[in-house]
Formats: sequence, structure tokens, C-alpha cells
Amino acid sequence: MSSPVRVLYSFPHKFGAGRICSTAWHQVDGAARAGAQVTLFAGSQVKPLDPAVKVRKTLSVGKLRVPYKLIGRDMACNWHDAVTAMWLNANHREIDVVHGWPLSSLRTIRVAKKHGIPVVLERPNAHTGFAYEEVAKENKNVGIELPGDHDHKFDGERLKLEETEYAEADYLLCPSEFVARTFRERGFDEAKLVRHQYGFDGARFAVPGSEPEAHDGLVMIYAGVVEPRKGLHHALKAWLASGAQEKGTFMVCGEFIPGYADLLQPMLSHPSVKVMGHRRDLPDLMRQSDLFVLSSVEEGSALVTYEARGSGCVLLVSDASGAVCEHMQNGLIHPSRDVESLTEHIRLLDADRQLLRKLRSASLSDLDKLTWDEAGRKLADVYREVRKRVA
Repeated sequence: MSSPVRVLYSFPHKFGAGRICSTAWHQVDGAARAGAQVTLFAGSQVKPLDPAVKVRKTLSVGKLRVPYKLIGRDMACNWHDAVTAMWLNANHREIDVVHGWPLSSLRTIRVAKKHGIPVVLERPNAHTGFAYEEVAKENKNVGIELPGDHDHKFDGERLKLEETEYAEADYLLCPSEFVARTFRERGFDEAKLVRHQYGFDGARFAVPGSEPEAHDGLVMIYAGVVEPRKGLHHALKAWLASGAQEKGTFMVCGEFIPGYADLLQPMLSHPSVKVMGHRRDLPDLMRQSDLFVLSSVEEGSALVTYEARGSGCVLLVSDASGAVCEHMQNGLIHPSRDVESLTEHIRLLDADRQLLRKLRSASLSDLDKLTWDEAGRKLADVYREVRKRVA
């Protein structure tokens, strides 16, 4: 088919805000610029799009928005799904592919199937059952309880809904091999697992115009929500055992969940560790850093790893981070929870600056493949391929 692929993109949250809301915005913007004809259904919208994208808001009228805290996330997602499904039922001839998000797509999936429209379901994280198990294990190991409203606090009803969505969607969009593996290990057919990728904003996260200043000690940075599943306790243990702490600096950027900082205080108080809190100057801090560390026990494909590469950091990541890199080619990858391997990786790069420069150069050489523009082109290709399969 030569005509543009017509996509219904359904996102129940504050489109264009932070985290997954930013991911959704970049996907729609990129896919539309890559030739997809997108109709967006969003709970509300805070960042504009090209006028070619048709936007319908399910939880706001004009400037008035129904607060999630007032009705709760579950009810908001349910309402969004109902409104989207009703529109699709009436306008199904205008749509070739539906792109849904978790916890807000079951009605829409069923309407799409009734009309023979394929559905791709976004998987921003690993299989939720896997995530619940791994996060619970890590929290127990650390000795911490998650806040009651935390996304990774076990919720049987939400898990049941998500697993129903997994089963009924035609395809699951997996942003990393790690995510695909967590589904494959639970019996999902390979043909249902469609790979795509996320990206970074090159206007914000960019390498310095010149080579970074030489310094005796390594500069390593962590950025993100600071919680056990992200593995900061593993990274701190590795840093303090590596020898790099004698001359180097480890910057920890982000807000801690309650109780976690207290448990880590003996390590956080080391003179080489700088607890920076939430930062608005993260791109500048990354440009000053040699290494970015993320020792997660589960992720989707952490956006901050794309941003770190875009800023010139060499990645030191776990095999559960979903990061786009190759071990000893343009980064270093350690098995999840393997503090000894991470320690050796830090020690290696502290001792061998030529290897550090080699990895950095290789990491920077193909950044054009990690932009949101490239992610949008790949997503538009996924839409076209899915349409072709049912043509």
C-alpha cells in the first residue's frame, strides 16, 4: 500500500509531560513526521503537536482537566478506554492500526478485533508479573517497604487486567531484548513480540564541543528515581570497592523513595559520593561525567541511558536495564545484582583510560541511530508492517 498508514494512538495520561508522557509525545511526533497519519486520544495534553495530528482529549474540556487524584488512576484509565473504544467503533474505517498503552486498552482492543484492526500494545517495562517478583525480591534484600501508591507495589487486579491485555493484543511492542525475554520466558510466541526503540533529545543531551577536560579520578553519575529496583546500592558497593573512589567522584542525582537514603547513609556519606537531589542541569552534569551507571533489576529501556550516551558518557549497566549498547564495544554490561562484575568494570576503566576513550568514541559514533527521530521512523515502519500483515 502506498497510502499513509492511519494510526489511532491511545494514551490515557498527561500527554507531553515527564517520563512515559514524554515518551508518548516523542513517539507520536516522530511517527507523524515519518509519514504516519495519527489520531491521538489522550487524557490531557500539555505539549503541542504538529496540527496534522488529530487530537482528542478524554479527561479534559478546553483548559479544564479532571484531576487523576480526584477520580483515581484506575477510573481515569477505564474512562479513557471507554471513550476511545466508542469513537473507534463509530470510525473504524478511518483506522488501519491501533497503538495502545497498558491498563487503558482492553475495550479498545476488543472493538479493534471486531473490525479486523490490528493492535500493538506498548510495553514500557518488563512483563508486570516479572517486575513485581523482582522488585519484591530486591526490596526484601534491602529491607524496605514500597509506598502504598508505588507503581511496583503488587496489585493483583492490575496484573490480571494487564495480562488480559497482553493476551488479546495482536502484538507487544518491546523496546529492548530484555523486555522481550521476560515475555518469551512466560510462553509468549516470538511472532507476537515486536521490537522497536526509544530515543533521546539531541537538542538537550549533546556532547561537548571539545574533548572533556582530563582529570585524575573517574567521574561517574547515576540519575533517576532512587529506589532499590534501580540498584543504586549495588553501584555504591561496587564504587567503594573498586579503588576509583580514592580520586574519583560519584554523583547521585534524583529523589529517594522514603527510607532508602537512610539505609544507604554509610555509603552515601563517603567523601567521593555527592548526593545531588533532583537536578534541572542533568545534561551539563552528564557532559562532565566519564561513566553513567545503572544496575537495575528490571526496566523497559531506560531513557536515561540514551540521554547519557548522547551526552558522551560510557554506559556501565546491568543486563536488565534495557540499554542499547554492546559489551566491550561501546559500553560495559554486568549481570543483574553482580556487584563483583560491576566493581571490576569500574576498576578496569579507572586503570585503562585508553579503553575508556575507545569505548566513548565507539559510543558516540552511531548516536544518529538513537535519536527520537530514528525511533519515530522505526515505529512508523512497525505500523506499516502490521498493516501489511492483515491486508
